[in-house]
Amino acid sequence: MICAVPRRAWIRGTGLLAIALAVGVASRSGRGRALDERAFRAVNGGWGPAADRTFRALTELGSIWASAGAAAVLAGAGRRSAAARAFRAAAVTWVAGQGLKRLFARARPYRADPEGVRLLIGRPAASSWPSSHPAVLGAFVWAAAPELALPPAARAALTGLVGAVGLSRVYLGVHYPADVVGGILLGRAVSLLAPGPGPAGG
Repeated sequence: MICAVPRRAWIRGTGLLAIALAVGVASRSGRGRALDERAFRAVNGGWGPAADRTFRALTELGSIWASAGAAAVLAGAGRRSAAARAFRAAAVTWVAGQGLKRLFARARPYRADPEGVRLLIGRPAASSWPSSHPAVLGAFVWAAAPELALPPAARAALTGLVGAVGLSRVYLGVHYPADVVGGILLGRAVSLLAPGPGPAGG
């Protein structure tokens, strides 16, 4: 049995979607774009070989395939309701992100400035805004956390992981900071709007 989205969650989720879109619009031109590009250069400039290795290893935790794997682990551990809700949120976020990428059509940093960007991983095919990796990971962990009754410290750690994956996308040269902010807001919004189980849910 699936319950409806609570009114408060609906208001928060739609509000976050609106803020995400505003971030995307603000970063497309003018002062917003200039600030975004400046912040990108500060992060992408590099923090040494250890940081290079760490962010390369970390970044794929935000892929849709990582969410599929995590859902399989949860289901195998008997947490099928949490797995289903979390992966549904991740999948919806991924699809929404692909649609928004086509709508905004922002060039990736390495395309906008081929000579000035440190590109440390392969070139993703889609456009830049929003960043799907932190969006997908965020949607998954924020949808799963209530189902799993995680304590505040665990939820904070997972939120920190989402932020680290987002930072990795900028560091590795494939996204601007506004892409990451938009992606995180999108993932949080979808996690709030994803219906949870009703009293009969398992």
